[in-house]
Amino acid sequence: MGMSKEKKADYFVRVEELINSYSKLFIVEVENVGSLQMQQIRLALRPLNTIVLMGKNTMMRKIINDILAKNPEHPFGAMLPLIVGNIGFVFTNNELGAVRDVILANRVPAPARVGGVAPISVVVPPGATDCDPGQTAFFQALGISTKIVKGRIEITSPVDLITAGEKVGPSEAALLQKLDVKPFTYGLVISNIYDNGSIFSPAVLDITDDDLIAGFSDACGSVAGLSMTIGFPTLASAPNSMINAFKTLVSIAVECDGYSFEKAEAYKAAVKK
Repeated sequence: MGMSKEKKADYFVRVEELINSYSKLFIVEVENVGSLQMQQIRLALRPLNTIVLMGKNTMMRKIINDILAKNPEHPFGAMLPLIVGNIGFVFTNNELGAVRDVILANRVPAPARVGGVAPISVVVPPGATDCDPGQTAFFQALGISTKIVKGRIEITSPVDLITAGEKVGPSEAALLQKLDVKPFTYGLVISNIYDNGSIFSPAVLDITDDDLIAGFSDACGSVAGLSMTIGFPTLASAPNSMINAFKTLVSIAVECDGYSFEKAEAYKAAVKK
């Protein structure tokens, strides 16, 4: 049963208020996240004055289109192409890295379910299990090498059981259940970040000051190299040009007994030795 007209109107007003009140948000994918886990995530984000909003994509698009009808230049219009699939919005005015950390921390372990798509590859390490020798045939059917140690089955080598992106089969799920292994974790998955009209990948939050400095240094080096090659002076190439000019003057001073300058004396003395 859908929302009543009154509830839908209240929802539209609330979402518009959030869009106008918060300058940042995370677009999150919500797969295999239960209501209890969602409530725990909301509670964890509350101290950061951060709000999780869920809703039908059609309603989200309708609200944004209504905002654009009033203000065609509203930056939130850039969100429209991203409203696809089972997603939600996490509104915040807090520091993005702090909110991201809370979202990622609230993940729960989950078993491999038959027919589910594996988010990661699963490798069963070698070692003892709690399975008795009577279950050896099960391991043999899966092509898993085992031996019996102290009345228990022991896996002798790593087993590449599930590949990321593939569906979990009944045999794989049964094995992981026997081993009491919960290989996956589920929670909100950040797909994109909106910040004052700009949309970017969550990977941007992993960029450190050292990364920025290294990237800037590499760029300056490239500009300097290009400037030196084409003979066009720039601020980036100025230090190299001065060094090359100094080398030229020193070489002249070394070759000409009648010409020298203070900084060249050490080099002339070294050549004479």
